[in-house]
Amino acid sequence: MTGPERTETLGRRSPAAPAAALTTALEAIGTAAYVVEEQGRIIAVNVRAEQLLDRPAEDLLGQDAHDLLHRDANGQPLLTTRCGMRQAFHAGRAAQADEGYFARGDGSLLPISWLITPYDAGDLGPGTLVLFHARHPERTGARAEPAAQPLTELERLALLAETTTRLTSTLDVEEALRRLVDLVIPRLADWAVIDLITERDEVWRTVVVSADGDTLVHHSNLEGPMPPVTEHSPMPLSRALRGVASTLAGPQTYQRAPDSGIAVEQRRLFAATGIRSAAIAPIRSTRDVLGALTLGRAAMPGDFTTADLSLLEDIARRAGLALDNARLYQRQRKVAETMQNHLLPQMPRVPGLQMTVRYLPAPDASQVGGDWYDAFTLSDGSTALAVGDVVGHDLEAAAGMAQLRNMLRAYAWSQQEPPSQIVGRLDEAVTHITDVTMATMILARVEETDDGHWRLSWTNAGHPPPLLISHDGLADYLTDGHGILLGTGVRKARADATALLPPGSTLVLYTDGLVEEPGRTLDEGLHRLRQHAAALAHRPLASFTDQLLHRVRPVANDDDIALLAVRAPVRTRRGPATAGHTR
Repeated sequence: MTGPERTETLGRRSPAAPAAALTTALEAIGTAAYVVEEQGRIIAVNVRAEQLLDRPAEDLLGQDAHDLLHRDANGQPLLTTRCGMRQAFHAGRAAQADEGYFARGDGSLLPISWLITPYDAGDLGPGTLVLFHARHPERTGARAEPAAQPLTELERLALLAETTTRLTSTLDVEEALRRLVDLVIPRLADWAVIDLITERDEVWRTVVVSADGDTLVHHSNLEGPMPPVTEHSPMPLSRALRGVASTLAGPQTYQRAPDSGIAVEQRRLFAATGIRSAAIAPIRSTRDVLGALTLGRAAMPGDFTTADLSLLEDIARRAGLALDNARLYQRQRKVAETMQNHLLPQMPRVPGLQMTVRYLPAPDASQVGGDWYDAFTLSDGSTALAVGDVVGHDLEAAAGMAQLRNMLRAYAWSQQEPPSQIVGRLDEAVTHITDVTMATMILARVEETDDGHWRLSWTNAGHPPPLLISHDGLADYLTDGHGILLGTGVRKARADATALLPPGSTLVLYTDGLVEEPGRTLDEGLHRLRQHAAALAHRPLASFTDQLLHRVRPVANDDDIALLAVRAPVRTRRGPATAGHTR
C-alpha cells in the first residue's frame, strides 16, 4: 500500500509504546530510577524517583537531567566539568558515588548516592540508567565513608534492570539465552549452564558456556539431551527442574550413589568443568517450569552462599518470563506460517509463459499478513494475475486476504469483463461481506494474440505500479490504469490499461514491502527496484526473482513481501517457445 492512504491506515506502533514498556521495567527495579537518551534528556522515570524528587513525570520527561537536577553541596547548578555523573555519561561507562545532590521540585536539596550504567532502551535506542538513593541529611556536610551495602544493592538493582530490559526486548529464544549468558558471565560466575524443558517434556542441556578472559567459550560436547526429571529426587538440579527451589551445589553433592540419570550427568558436568561451587535456580514462567539456570565458579575466587540465591532467583524469574514470551511468539509464528502457506495458491501452467512467485514474511511481525499473489485461468482461456495488500500484519489480515482473493476469483471467472469492472464489483462488496477495511491490488489478464504475441491488460487499485523489463534490460513502470484503493466507500469509475509484452520480457508484480523503507522515499525504492531488475534481465526467471529480492529488499524492512514474475517467450509461437513455471 502506498501514498497517504497507507500512512493513515496501517496503524504503526505508537512511539509511546516503547517508553511505556521502559517505564514498566523501571517500576520493577525497587529504587528510584530514570533513563536518559544519548543527549542526556530523560525518557523514562519510575514512581519512586518522582516521589524523592518531588516532581511528577511530566515535569521530568524530555528535560536535560543535568540542567534540571544536578547541584553542588550549596544547591548551585553544577558545572559539567565538575560533575562525575555527567563525565561518566559522556564517556559511556558505568560509575557510582556515595555523595551527590539533586534539586527537588520544592526547591530543597536532596543528598543522594548514585550509580549510572549504559542501558539498552530497546526501540528508543542506547541510553543510560541512573539509580539513586536518598542519603541521611546529617551526612551532607562532609564526604561520607564508603558504604558497601548500599552500593552493592545498587549494582544488584542495575543488573536486574539490565536483565529485564535486555531479555524482554527480543522474541527469539536463542538470542534471549545468549543475552542471559552475557549478563551473568563473568560478572557473577565463570560458568553458565542452562537446561530447558521442551514442549514434549524432555530436558535438553541447551547452553554450557565458560569465560576465558573476555571471551565466552561454548562447550557443545557437554550439551544435548538429558534424562527425564525424577519426581522425588532431592538432588539440586532435579528439584530446580520441578520448580521446587534454588540450591547450592558442588562436586561433593553428586559423589554419592546417583539416584537418577540427571545425577549422573551432573557428576560428569562437575568433573569436566572443574566447577567447585554452583548455584542452581529454576527458570519459571507464570504458567510452568521452563528449565534451570546453573552458575558455576571454577577459577573465579569465592564460593556461592545462600545470600547469592535471591539474586539468582530474580535473574532466573526474569529469564523465565522472557523465554515464555519468546516461545509463545515462535509458536504463533509457526501457526501463522503454516496458515499462510496453505492460503497462498499454486501457480497454473500456461503454455508459452514462465511464472515464478515468492512470499517473504515480515521479519519482526507474526510471520503472516495481508500481502498476497494469485494467478488462475479464466473461463475464456486467458490468465488472470493479481497481487495485493490487505491492511494489517496478523491473522485477521491473513483471513481478510483469503476472503478478498476468493471473491476476486469468483467474480473474474463468472464475469467476462475487463479488469476494471471486476475490481469495481469487488470494491462494492468488500466492506459488506468481508472483514477487510482497506486494501490495494492490481488485477491483470494476459492472453496470446492471433499473431503469437502476449497482451497484458490491467487495472490498479492504489498499488505500486507493475514493472516491465525488456530482454535487453530496459525497465519501465506501467503507471496507466491507476485508481483509488479498495474500501474507501467512494464509487468512482476505474480505468483499464493495455500493453504488449515484448519477446523475452519480464513482468514483475510486487507489494510495497519490496520498495518502502523508513527514512527513504518511495521514489528511491522504486528506482532501486528498476535498477536491479534491469541488471538481472538475462538471468533465468527463478534466479532473477531470488536475486531481485536479495538485492532490493530493504535492510530495515518490517513488512511482508509478495512477488509474482511472468516472462514472455523469447520468440512467438511461430518459433520454439519456452514454457513452465516455478514456485
